[in-house]
Amino acid sequence: MSSSRTHLVLNNPLQFIKQVFNGFRANQGFLLSGAIAYYTLLSMIPMMALILVMLSQFQEPQELLEVLREYLVIVTPGQVDVVVNQVEVFLQNWKVIGVLGFALMLFFSSFAFTALENAMSVIFFHRFYIKRRRFVVSAIIPYIYILLLALGLLLVSMVSGFLHSLKLESLVLFGHQWSLSYMETILIYLLGVSGEIILLTSLYLVMPVGRLSVQHALIGGITAALLWELMRHFLVWYFSTLSLVNVIYGAFTTSIIILVSLEAASIILLLGAQVIAEYERIGTKQKNSHGLQSE
Repeated sequence: MSSSRTHLVLNNPLQFIKQVFNGFRANQGFLLSGAIAYYTLLSMIPMMALILVMLSQFQEPQELLEVLREYLVIVTPGQVDVVVNQVEVFLQNWKVIGVLGFALMLFFSSFAFTALENAMSVIFFHRFYIKRRRFVVSAIIPYIYILLLALGLLLVSMVSGFLHSLKLESLVLFGHQWSLSYMETILIYLLGVSGEIILLTSLYLVMPVGRLSVQHALIGGITAALLWELMRHFLVWYFSTLSLVNVIYGAFTTSIIILVSLEAASIILLLGAQVIAEYERIGTKQKNSHGLQSE
């Protein structure tokens, strides 16, 4: 079945692309991506703060903040300093928050994953009606992802610390002399992109109800990651040259830029999911391929 589906897509790529965009529009993809972007913006600071408080028990906070800065370049192009500074303020005063404060932050930090799961249930509605996910499983998934993000940040921090401990200014590889700081930047960037691909692939595997081929999820993860890399470089260029957002929004500029960046990322993520969903439905007897229309 998989080979016949691939054959049909390769023979009619424009028709498949049209079907994907029609499905995305019928499922109110832009509305769903806006909701994900909003809840991600709401979750970002609490989630990053909680992760850094947890990891600061094992690593120096300043090292963690530097690694976080490198990660956030991928997520919030052009507005990294504002987010990092806010997280740093919290990190310096986390002891005054209290148990209730941490419980509320943990609750808010899961909003983005919950919104994403609900959006996936619309796109993969054919799975949702066949097999519903238990509430307990849906409640646990966000916190598993938060833990995995913390482990990834710790890994990158340890690699960065190891490179610093070498106390070398340059390294000779393949007959060329490389600046160690330059190599560290490249390595952290590659780790960040690799982590991005793994995260996106796991989201395509876990968030929709039912099983998905690892190969299909990996293709979706790589495609979405590459599209986001192109998009974020475009956003950096646009906001630094052509955009009038500073003039229009004034004090709200930072929030607007981050929100627009997150919505662009959400659109790419949901488009990847729509591609997988439409691919799965090739050759099936389902006439209605759109979740919101079936309600």
